[in-house]
Amino acid sequence: MAKEINTSIEIDAPAEAVWEVLTDFSHYSQWNPFIRSIHGEAKQGETLEVSIQPPGSNGMTFRPVILTLQPGCELRWLGRLLLPGIFDGEHRFQIEPLGENRTRLIHGEVFSGLLVPFLWSSLDKQTRQGFEEMNHALKRQVEQ
Repeated sequence: MAKEINTSIEIDAPAEAVWEVLTDFSHYSQWNPFIRSIHGEAKQGETLEVSIQPPGSNGMTFRPVILTLQPGCELRWLGRLLLPGIFDGEHRFQIEPLGENRTRLIHGEVFSGLLVPFLWSSLDKQTRQGFEEMNHALKRQVEQ
């Protein structure tokens, strides 16, 4: 069973500026309320160490692998709990230029695996809220 969370936000800045902040992992702790830190290189095939803190829940750290890295366009990774098929999350950030100084960020994740039906209510509430909070924080960070 797969479930999906999709969010988006429009940012008053060029796509390149959004991409620069989104892939500057070393500064996440300074502005990002949801993804508290990322260690590793923004490079396709790289394994990252990602620490998240959904609103109202305990934080967790996982080690996803970057599936897609298209500079200025898309960053996508796959994280797993234990073994494939237990609880997998394919996280994505897509950047769409809307003009010279306006960009849409699409931020979402597809969750699949045996545990998804049991965790979906908290994912749909807390994780979705975390995505939205991150989107707004990214907007503030890029626009300042």
